[in-house]
Amino acid sequence: MKKHLSVIILLLVVITSCFDENKNEHESTEVKGRMFIGGVMRLNEVETFKSLNPIAMNEVNGFHIGTQVYEGLVKFNQQDLSIMPAISSHWESNENQTEWTFYIRQNIKFHNDSCFEGEEGRFLEAEDIKYCFDKLCMEDPNNIQFRLTFKDRVIGANESYNASKEGKVIGVSGVKVLNDSMLTISLKNPFADFLNILATPGCWIYPHEAVYRYKADFRTHPVGTGPFYLESLNEGQSIILKKNKDYYLVDKFGNKLPYLDGIKYSFISEKKSELLEFKAGNLDMLYRLPIEYSHELMGDLDNAKEHKNEFQILSSPSLYTNYIGFNCNSAIFSKKEVRLAFNYAIDRHKIADYTIQGDGSAADYGMVPYNESFKKDGYDFSVLKAYKLDIVKAKAYLKKAGYPDGRGFPKLTLEINNGGGDKNILVATVIQKMLKEHLNIDIDINVVALNEHFEKVASGKVDLFALSWIADYPAPETFLTLFYGKHLPLRLSDNSYINTFRFKNSRFDSLFLASYSISNKKARYKLLSQAEQIILNEAPFIPIFYQENFRLEQLNVRNFPENALNYMDLTEVYLIPKDKMPKK
Repeated sequence: MKKHLSVIILLLVVITSCFDENKNEHESTEVKGRMFIGGVMRLNEVETFKSLNPIAMNEVNGFHIGTQVYEGLVKFNQQDLSIMPAISSHWESNENQTEWTFYIRQNIKFHNDSCFEGEEGRFLEAEDIKYCFDKLCMEDPNNIQFRLTFKDRVIGANESYNASKEGKVIGVSGVKVLNDSMLTISLKNPFADFLNILATPGCWIYPHEAVYRYKADFRTHPVGTGPFYLESLNEGQSIILKKNKDYYLVDKFGNKLPYLDGIKYSFISEKKSELLEFKAGNLDMLYRLPIEYSHELMGDLDNAKEHKNEFQILSSPSLYTNYIGFNCNSAIFSKKEVRLAFNYAIDRHKIADYTIQGDGSAADYGMVPYNESFKKDGYDFSVLKAYKLDIVKAKAYLKKAGYPDGRGFPKLTLEINNGGGDKNILVATVIQKMLKEHLNIDIDINVVALNEHFEKVASGKVDLFALSWIADYPAPETFLTLFYGKHLPLRLSDNSYINTFRFKNSRFDSLFLASYSISNKKARYKLLSQAEQIILNEAPFIPIFYQENFRLEQLNVRNFPENALNYMDLTEVYLIPKDKMPKK
């Protein structure tokens, strides 16, 4: 992989030098007039979304779209993922950060929609936020965000959820409306990442009228307060968003935001076809490169020079882990020795260097990707003892489990989803070969649609599955929450949308829960790294690789920086008309 990264770095140097004259305008653009404002941004998602209902959202495709339609009290900065004001203009907290007061802007309107009388969107009030947070803390087959957000954190959240199981609506006692423009949230304990939580989909705000009008169809009829509103949706084919002319923000020159007239999402599933559309100028951005074209696009300096005037390329470290999960409640993977054998039988570096050809780095640590800011804040990667290829150990653990040289081991199926071009199949095929070669274990590969994959994994119907996890916010906790025992349903036969491994370890749970009460980030991160070592010792999953973020953009795209979450807020993105492009 290092070979590919060095080439990529060289390419970035070439392209950056190419744009020095115009500063690339991604980080410091000043839009003084309206000459460059407007245009329709054309984007593609290789997989369709599961739901655009904020409390039902658990995949990145819906997150990309929903970010344009909805906002919460706060949101992430596109450049550095810091917290910015959104529906709340400002906030304050008490000394130990357990009592938060938010001041709500008075000029925010919900999108015009037929759910409102006269189809005219009304102004948002603090009661709307209370309504959404109460909905977040109610049992609902679609609600998978409660456990990621308010559960065990906000006073009264657990009580509200438990009461709703009996058909009672009591609301969240820790969320109080003081008046139309003020709202308080009370926490059980200090929590360093609470503002990050409020920026995630589960805390986005929508009107009760839309929920009442659309009911189950709310998943495809999003209504929010964001910079764009839904114009049309042809599921699996296209989504068109239009500029919200009532959006409350302006730039520092007084220009109304957003700049774009609209966004068009297509759903081309094949990466080759997506690349061809980008090269033809029919897409303005391409996220992640088809593996088979990586040499053409990034192969050598001459190639880089050849392409330097065709597109821009951006990259950043990613908080994105690809892994194979075990159903620890199944007969075969309830044995820790089997899980350890599989982990030691996989050559992650070979997969990173040759299978995905530098599009990611080998997962040498665990579920939490190596990140400099995490390290500086106290996450101790140096003490983590993860897995390296060790065939001797792998065979010894398999023998200890009762399957010497793979004899008597049952036939398994590795289930993967059909998105992401050929990468999923390529990686699964290599893993299949490694398990056969190193452990004499045969596995089949089953490819299904993304939504079906999610449902089968959550319901425990598959024992071995490929998934990936991108952080909800920039903190280690958002990765380790996948293993928290309290995310499991009371009956293991019920769906488990977060802890899909159906893994439970009392020591891990104790450390993870204790981290909630520690306000000092360094002390908290140190505790979380100790918790991750327990996960590595118990091996409920196989970390495979950490995704690298690479993005191609057409030359006329401005104000669209890359970040570690692949967070996409298009509020200040704009397109320079081709005839206004700077001359070379």
